[in-house]
Amino acid sequence: MMFNSLLITAAVAAITSAIPLSEQLFGRSIDLGSKLETRQQGSAQGYGFHSHYFYSFWSDNSSGSVTYTNLQNGSYTSQWSNIGNWVGGKGWNPGGAKSIAYNGTWSAINQNSYLALYGWTKDPLIEYYIVESYGTYNPSSGAQKRGTIQSDGGTYDIYQTQRVNQPSIVGRATFYQFWSVRTQKRVGGNITTGNHFDAWVKNGLKLGNHNYMIMATEGYQSSGSSAITVREIGKDEAPYPNEPDSRKDNN
Repeated sequence: MMFNSLLITAAVAAITSAIPLSEQLFGRSIDLGSKLETRQQGSAQGYGFHSHYFYSFWSDNSSGSVTYTNLQNGSYTSQWSNIGNWVGGKGWNPGGAKSIAYNGTWSAINQNSYLALYGWTKDPLIEYYIVESYGTYNPSSGAQKRGTIQSDGGTYDIYQTQRVNQPSIVGRATFYQFWSVRTQKRVGGNITTGNHFDAWVKNGLKLGNHNYMIMATEGYQSSGSSAITVREIGKDEAPYPNEPDSRKDNN
């Protein structure tokens, strides 16, 4: 619901501000019979539950190819080539203050891509990101810096942007985006989401009631791959043991 494309060029970003993942996730209708689904061999586009985790997978179908595959529990893989724009991942619905651990691989260092914990709240409507790593473009470029936070062995810069009359989880709306961008990039570690939420509030950035939250991979006009597993620390059981898979995969 964020914007028309999350990762934009630096020149455009300076004028229009950072672009959110939300429009990518829910801002456009998903055509399950689209040409992209016929040329990818992984999981179908959409969102719901798979192997007792929430997931979301979206692509703009404009160019290139992408294969996103839901695996067991909190795992997924992705491969994309010359893609227009795509984003996907696994996590929770609703999200909230959790201590999570993630690990895996993300091979897009020299590409327009990033790896981030991404989510939404309602009342107020907020789109947020905890960015762990990014490639050639910092998604917070053009944003207003609001502070810093020390958490989970690293420093994150806090930013705020605003989207005006843009797609969101409640339709087109005007809303703020909150960002924590890690200054030392990494792929794997712990994220104490409550630390970021508290730091945002202390810096005047108020969240609402939590909606979904996923550990997302995104690619924009790029090629790359990822293999990510996410879980909540201290929880042996999957978060949604009674939720059946929302749709069958193509593999």
